[in-house]
Amino acid sequence: MDQALEILKRGGEKLGLSFSSEKIEKFSIYLEELKKWNRKLNLTGLKKDEEIVVKHFLDSLSCAELIEDFDSKMIDVGTGAGFPSLPLKIYQPEIQLTLLESTQKKVTFLEYLVKALKLKKVRVIWSRAEEWAQGEERESYHYVVCRALASLRVSLEYTLPFLKIGGCLIVQKGPKAKEEVKASSKALSILGGRVDRMIHFKLPLSGDERYLLRIEKVQATPPGYPRRVGIPSKRPL
Repeated sequence: MDQALEILKRGGEKLGLSFSSEKIEKFSIYLEELKKWNRKLNLTGLKKDEEIVVKHFLDSLSCAELIEDFDSKMIDVGTGAGFPSLPLKIYQPEIQLTLLESTQKKVTFLEYLVKALKLKKVRVIWSRAEEWAQGEERESYHYVVCRALASLRVSLEYTLPFLKIGGCLIVQKGPKAKEEVKASSKALSILGGRVDRMIHFKLPLSGDERYLLRIEKVQATPPGYPRRVGIPSKRPL
């Protein structure tokens, strides 16, 4: 555990981030609870503390580079075990965070974890993006984040409807990010998004290749999107 937390500190420095002892303690709790709950739920395929720190915590924290205002509304669509938004929330407690997850068992874990970490201004919502995006919170968020949700053009339909005009979607992608952006031109045009920045980097300490995409909401998303449950993935734009 101590070695893993030291890796967190060193990796954070490479990302330009520093952590107080209180934040390190929260990451320690997160790590232990993730491993404990993972014995009964499929939260992560990673087993070693060091791997979880690098490929979940540090990978999630890399998004901080693209967030200009942490005192803002953020929704994490398809958050799973809380990535990437909960590490960001630990780092910057001012974030007003909504965790959206469609699997009830993962929602139960997230609700427990938020209490264990004593995090404020966090809501956990059990719903599908296709349904929640058609409600009162449509086009109300400054930031949307997602990680390992779907292909980019499918993810755009799940996420862009949540953003207000001028808001930003932050997406984490692997080595094929450029190809996915090219394949998503139609979806971006229909849904009101524009690629603002694409950052290529290597994950600290592992060297894994990553891309961060910052997609700006430039016009309102038509009311028919996202389409009903299952359609975005079956018939991508």
